[in-house]
Amino acid sequence: MRAVISGYYGFHNIGDEAVLYSMLQALRERDPGLQPVVLSAEPQFTAQTYGVESVNRWKPGEVAKALRKADILISGGGSLLQDVTGPKSLLYYLGVIWLARMLGKPVVFYAQGIGPINSNPGRKMVSFTANGVKAITVRDEDSRADLLDMGVKKDITVTADPVLGLDPDQVPGPAGRDILSESGVSPEDGPLAGVSVRPWHGEQWQAELAGACDGLVKRGMQVVFLPMQHPGDLQVSEAVSGLMRRESFIVRRTCSVPEMLSVISGLDLLVGMRLHSLIMAAVLGVPPVGIAYDPKIKRFLARVGLEPGGSPEDLNSVQLLAGVDRARTLERQELLQRVQPLRQQALESVQFVVNPLTHA
Repeated sequence: MRAVISGYYGFHNIGDEAVLYSMLQALRERDPGLQPVVLSAEPQFTAQTYGVESVNRWKPGEVAKALRKADILISGGGSLLQDVTGPKSLLYYLGVIWLARMLGKPVVFYAQGIGPINSNPGRKMVSFTANGVKAITVRDEDSRADLLDMGVKKDITVTADPVLGLDPDQVPGPAGRDILSESGVSPEDGPLAGVSVRPWHGEQWQAELAGACDGLVKRGMQVVFLPMQHPGDLQVSEAVSGLMRRESFIVRRTCSVPEMLSVISGLDLLVGMRLHSLIMAAVLGVPPVGIAYDPKIKRFLARVGLEPGGSPEDLNSVQLLAGVDRARTLERQELLQRVQPLRQQALESVQFVVNPLTHA
């Protein structure tokens, strides 16, 4: 079976690359004969990294050719259907789905995170499009509720983010230790607190986060910034680190998904704005403390019984440290037990691809 996969791939965002990495791993395990074709902003990178066929997502002719040869279009995962970043992104992903439908190809929404979609035209287009696909799986109950509120009549199955399907026992260990070492970190000098930030408006939140990071150092922890997308995350990491009064470290290299998983596996705590930094941490039994710049952060944390440490608009270093204290009381085994049902749900998305006609 040839499956075209549409998502935010080839932009060197580790979170979205982790989604693709996890999807391919799950799909190949279920159907070793699957032939994935990934729509990518950088097809050569995607092809070499994942051992797949890849075409340029910006070239309509190439996309159409790939879809004509395909048996199915997988739309997802990730937060594809939203208009917070502007209408162009929403129109692009809907456009790929419309093209597949015009070519008579079944479409499956794969563990998508829906919204926010604020415009009435956008909501109507999503509803119209979703009602015409073969199967819909979403990564949380709020995404299902959003689709229902838009008027979607199709059955909607709540699964979980694809990255939650990763097996923590298969994460390579040595790579992370080497990367931390080259970043100046010595694990024997104290427990490690990872920090994942992303570009966001305003500067006060950066000062508050820096204050909280100083608090972590005072408590004997080493603070390590983990940029998930270059150059934006690296620049913000440098800004927050520069506001700190105490020493911190930054992983400056562009990591692959397995490398970042390996780095996170060596942490004792992770404070993150990036959704998939938090998901990776939870999968690996590392307590996550989220900074909720987007509803998807709260949605995920709620699924593992946690609350965010604040949002950029109201971030307070004292409250964030209180959130850290709460998270650190969570034993690794307990966190892994909370994640385990979500791992099973994440893997359920695959069945809708392998045999979509049974879920029409």
